[in-house]
Amino acid sequence: MIRAVRQLWAEPRVPNAPARVWRDWVLFGALLVAAVVEVVLRKELGWPALALTLGIACAVSMLYRRTHPLAAVAVAFTAHALSDIVVWFGASQSAMLFSSAALLVLPYALLRWASGADCIIGMVLIVGAHLPHGPNSISNWGEAAGGALFLLLPAALGAAMRYRATARIRETDQVKLREREQLARELHDTIAHHVSAIIIQAQAGSTVAATNPQAAIEALAVIESEASRTLTEMRFMVGALRQDEAPDLSPQRGIADIGHLATPRSGAPAVQVHLAAGLGDVRPAVNAAIYRLAQESITNAIRHARHATRVDVEVAADAHTVRLTVRDDGDPATFNAHSSPGYGLIGMRERAKLLGGTLEAGPTSGRGWSITAVLPRDGATA
Repeated sequence: MIRAVRQLWAEPRVPNAPARVWRDWVLFGALLVAAVVEVVLRKELGWPALALTLGIACAVSMLYRRTHPLAAVAVAFTAHALSDIVVWFGASQSAMLFSSAALLVLPYALLRWASGADCIIGMVLIVGAHLPHGPNSISNWGEAAGGALFLLLPAALGAAMRYRATARIRETDQVKLREREQLARELHDTIAHHVSAIIIQAQAGSTVAATNPQAAIEALAVIESEASRTLTEMRFMVGALRQDEAPDLSPQRGIADIGHLATPRSGAPAVQVHLAAGLGDVRPAVNAAIYRLAQESITNAIRHARHATRVDVEVAADAHTVRLTVRDDGDPATFNAHSSPGYGLIGMRERAKLLGGTLEAGPTSGRGWSITAVLPRDGATA
């Protein structure tokens, strides 16, 4: 138990808490109006001026419930406790407003956005605010306990949403990391191919250089030595990324291999591939990335595009960029399934971003779904 409390205490606050939006100002205004109307209409309300002041304080706290959740809880629930204490000073009734029911939002915001230490302190304040007050407090213990438990429900919901969001971020980071590792492997394979060619050429040069000046032999020896060292160091670094995974020795696929993805499948939509001219000198990393993006896009269309009969794949290039477009003619009713933040789409966007490009996905103007990736021809990062 103590260990769990210590872990919760060390929990950092959730980063990038949403700023105030128009809905927050609407809630603030509604609570102000409700407080004024209630003070005017409720004749039995104890100390109306104080009740209005406490109601305003509660309304203001709603504006800071995400950015300063502990402060919002402290202000609102202190006001809540003070509204009961007025009976000690001669008031016949509590100064608590019915509109203070909006305080249910604050335990949720506390557990959703605050740090672990603030969560513990805030929950102590919330429970403390519901301890019985006043001359007849002993008879109110059951009511107070019920109120405290009632406030724990939104707190539990906030904790659940926090855990869900944290798990989602962690899984997204893992997808991005896997995509980076995959890109590192492809870069390694490409570089290894070219460096191996350099070594072969250097060895051949050393063989025939016997009839040439000695300086040529020494230059070839330097080329062979440096190329061998580069290849060894590159394999060592990427080997650490692969974490004992067996290396893939198959040839690296590229744009020219996209046509193989059009192989007919039983019950699947037909895949039509069109490769424009001018794709022969695309940088190897971009070449491999376009293939992977096309492969993932076609797979998504086959799996998710309901009633689709056709998937069109187009690859075109100009002097600076390479553009991949994949469209299907699926049922518009499946757009929501396509547009869900799946990890495959996250990985595709990460791959395009790493190479300095962009990837857009969404429904087309008519039927179907479209994915468009634009990568710089030389693969330079932005």
